[in-house]
Amino acid sequence: MAARLDEHTAVALVGVAGGLAPELTPGDIIIASELRSTESTTSRNLPGSSLLSREFRRARFSVHHGPLVTSPTYVSAAGRASLAETGALAVDMESSWVMDYLPNNPLAVVRAISDTSSRGPVRGGLRALSALSQARAPLERWAKACGEHEVILASPRSFCAGVERAIDTVERALAQFGAPVYVRRQIVHNLQVVRGLEREGAIFVEELNEVPDGSVVILAAHGVSPEIRRQGAERESLTIIDATCPLVAKVHTEARRYAAQDFNVVLIGHGDHEEIEGTLGEAPEHITLVANVAEVAQLELDERPVAYLTQTTLATDETAEVIEALRARFSNVTGPSTTDICYATQNRQDAVRSIAHRCDLMLVVGSSNSSNTARLVEVAQREGCRAELIEDASQLELSWLSGARSIGVTAGASVPDVLVHGVVSSLASLGPVHLSEERIVQETVHFALPTRIR
Repeated sequence: MAARLDEHTAVALVGVAGGLAPELTPGDIIIASELRSTESTTSRNLPGSSLLSREFRRARFSVHHGPLVTSPTYVSAAGRASLAETGALAVDMESSWVMDYLPNNPLAVVRAISDTSSRGPVRGGLRALSALSQARAPLERWAKACGEHEVILASPRSFCAGVERAIDTVERALAQFGAPVYVRRQIVHNLQVVRGLEREGAIFVEELNEVPDGSVVILAAHGVSPEIRRQGAERESLTIIDATCPLVAKVHTEARRYAAQDFNVVLIGHGDHEEIEGTLGEAPEHITLVANVAEVAQLELDERPVAYLTQTTLATDETAEVIEALRARFSNVTGPSTTDICYATQNRQDAVRSIAHRCDLMLVVGSSNSSNTARLVEVAQREGCRAELIEDASQLELSWLSGARSIGVTAGASVPDVLVHGVVSSLASLGPVHLSEERIVQETVHFALPTRIR
């Protein structure tokens, strides 16, 4: 068989195995991450096994993911205990040797536990075969996802200058003041970044009243309202460091300026976003929030002149439609001299537009609460490209990849680029990847750190 297959063909070896790990019971499914042999000191990793394991879990199988060892003879209870000490989950009598004939193909080894050290193979074998009878569907999804893929990286992607400044602020504060350093809300909207800073000694809180007296506290990149600043100033023992993105701070300044000139200020944005909370707080008696063209039609404003501001992380094309609707509705409309949508948001959206028409699928890496990341999904979809938002490679679903041979990959401005490369590595585990990058502009923006920690 191996002689008839090309290296792009996916091969799955499916059967039964004896359990080694004490938590295994007959009928449990093993997805091998590594193949070992009792007759060799070498082993072979199966890089696509993580994707397949997650696919089986989505199909509600009881799945265990780990090393499988092959023995030429039946292994007794004593022998199993010895193999279990090596970290192997199960033992069979063929996988390692069979797969030696397929050194370069995408491979999967799926085993159902038929017996353990304390349970015999008769009833356990029936349970194992019953479990395997249901394995066809997830295996077919894996097989359809395997093959050659063209992967196009959109660039720019990942961290922007404001995000880098915010993360550097926390790390500098930890180095200067020592742990813990408190941060009000997520410093940026990415769970991986937050967890990484937590490991370094940062403590994230919702409000300032959760911060002990005498502590160092950092205000997140999305900005805060004057009321939050007042709360911080009232607690003189706190050391407050402001990590607000300078581009968000610019919108706050514009809000105060228009309010001082007695404008009706229309703020375009999403009401559940922290950035909007901060901007609204600058002049709540002057600002009205709208999210779309339909809400512009419902505005009821007095005769004062109208000024508009926007959230920095909106989709540029949709925002232009809202601004046009404002200009059509009101004759005396003004706005900022330069767009409030930040350079990084616009660049990442333009990069997605530049490749979307060539892609069967766009994978957007980022957290679901990240506004600029969510807009990348919408931009791709408006360009006619199927798009999926994933936190990292662990959320990649095989069913998305069926028939998708050209895949675009990008990431929001708060996403470490290492997560993008993790997604590319997962795709490469399914077959050859032809990787290219399309850069539409070179970003050179840099923001100085807050004065307190320079």
